[in-house]
Amino acid sequence: METLSVIWFLLVVVLLAVYVVLDGFDFGVGILSLFRKDDNEKRIYMNSIGPIWDGNEVWLIAGGGSIFAAFPLVYATAFSGFYLAIYLLLLALFMRAVSFEFRSKSESPVYRKIWDFSFGIGSLLPALLLGVAFGNIMRGLPLNENKVFTGSFFELLNPYSVLIGLLSLIAFTMHGAIYLTHKTDGELKDTNEKIATKLWMVVVVLYLAATVATLFVSPFLFIGLTKNIIFWVLFVALLASIAMIPVSLKAKNNKNAFIFSSVMLASMFGISAVSLFPRLIPSVTNLDYSLTIMNTSSSTGTLTAMLIIALVGMPFVAVYTIWIYRIFKGKTVLTKESY
Repeated sequence: METLSVIWFLLVVVLLAVYVVLDGFDFGVGILSLFRKDDNEKRIYMNSIGPIWDGNEVWLIAGGGSIFAAFPLVYATAFSGFYLAIYLLLLALFMRAVSFEFRSKSESPVYRKIWDFSFGIGSLLPALLLGVAFGNIMRGLPLNENKVFTGSFFELLNPYSVLIGLLSLIAFTMHGAIYLTHKTDGELKDTNEKIATKLWMVVVVLYLAATVATLFVSPFLFIGLTKNIIFWVLFVALLASIAMIPVSLKAKNNKNAFIFSSVMLASMFGISAVSLFPRLIPSVTNLDYSLTIMNTSSSTGTLTAMLIIALVGMPFVAVYTIWIYRIFKGKTVLTKESY
């Protein structure tokens, strides 16, 4: 039972880490589109992720479904505690999805501006809200002895969670800018290289600030952390990727810059997961009330059956994702069929 719970914890972390990397640059591209005025540039931004954005979101569904199957109490508690935030998140994702389908249906400039705004805001809000939600998990939620959420929506908007939300917002925007350097040419490419370099500096400052803040807000996350070999592997990967992002951008090696940006995001998420383990949602009321991999997991039969399904199904999702990226590799070119 314990071994299965650990395996499912690792599987959920991997699925969500892949989602952070893949949909992270989608959000970044959408956010950056808010600052472009030229219609063709907006179209390039939208079409750079047009063939792949919905496939990237599959990993969120897989991660959420895995939590539901393996740790149903966590799913119930998190979704009830973040109810309004999740509603706003879904609304934003709907806005972004619909903008792809409707933007090119009319030549009206006003009509297109509405959907351009929907695309941008539908990317900005999730980037911020996901960070705020994760910040609250790192901080801990008000849970009573029955593992029931006792807080309110406005308690979730605390300084620490907002700081993590800003970190995710800027990190995703930088990730999107780096992705665009790989998908665009000329002046637009140069502009995004400069934006990515500037945002990299902001990400470093915010991450250092978030780390210091975590020491004061959630000191329990650091207990025994340095004795964990996985932490050190992720920590080295994080430092190396952070250092190599500006080097790769300066060398115009945009493919490597994107790889290092992806490693940075995955490492950040992974370190947070390692520090939480074996807790899934700490309780600020009393750490003994926390939701862990042991007191929230499904039965052995359920974990075993779902693991078999996951091991059979997820390789197909991975192969499909790689195949789509290979088909649509290269620079973004606008055609009559473009958004």
